[in-house]
Amino acid sequence: MPKIGDRRGVSVRNVSHAVRKEPFLGHLILWLAVLVTVLPMLVTLLTSLKYTRDIISGSLFFQPTLGNYASLFTGQGGDFLHLLLNSVIASVGSTAIVIIISSLAAYSISRFKWPRWVSGVIVSWLLFAQMLPPIVFVGPFYLMSRTLGVYNTPVALVMAYIVLDFPLAMFILRRFFADVPSEIEDAALIDGASHATTFLRIIVPIVSPGITAAALLSFVFSWNDFIFALSLTSSSSGMTIPVGIANFAQEYQILYGEMTSAAFFAAIPAIILVVFAQRYITTGLALGSVKG
Repeated sequence: MPKIGDRRGVSVRNVSHAVRKEPFLGHLILWLAVLVTVLPMLVTLLTSLKYTRDIISGSLFFQPTLGNYASLFTGQGGDFLHLLLNSVIASVGSTAIVIIISSLAAYSISRFKWPRWVSGVIVSWLLFAQMLPPIVFVGPFYLMSRTLGVYNTPVALVMAYIVLDFPLAMFILRRFFADVPSEIEDAALIDGASHATTFLRIIVPIVSPGITAAALLSFVFSWNDFIFALSLTSSSSGMTIPVGIANFAQEYQILYGEMTSAAFFAAIPAIILVVFAQRYITTGLALGSVKG
């Protein structure tokens, strides 16, 4: 008959074995997820460095070349520089406007004493707009851009991206502004600061992690958009990089080299954000989702 001490020893060994086994399984799952995510990017990068003959043959061993990247700016993809400029204008412009409007709106809803039904209607409407598929807004924005004379320009895309990105930025920043103690503002107002000064010099620096997270997400969503860029533009004077990449699939041939090189080039901003700004994104989303 086993003693109590023996049973306790067996239990401790089982627990320690489970503890050692569980991190291994967790790390294995994480590495598999990383592999699934990174593998397509690696294939894209390798394909962009191949000659056309190596791409078609599917050869694993090849002589690398930068000709596909050079062709983006000088060859059949010579309009790529214009597409890049349009993407930057549309993404940066819409992100700047979204952050300004969403910051003011979130601060107003979280600080001022609006009637409950007013704030409820605003939040419910923004949540409803966020839940709708983006294709719903394509028709109205097409008509609006035609009427205003901004069709096939980055201005039309900025208008669309503001509507798409504003609800998410609003919900992120609303939680941040609500978590800032009102006593901080009261002390600043007593010292003679105006509401504008208090907002810009005190509140905004406190909620800067949330603003950074909202700005980065808005930029990425605008940069990667394809539906609106395809529907609101018709030539390279207004198209962005995602639409330009799709145009490499032509009627009689597919320019695989230029397509993959443009795709990898377009992924560079996302790679930079992952490397240098992931801390701000995770911190902003985590702090904005939990009440302090």
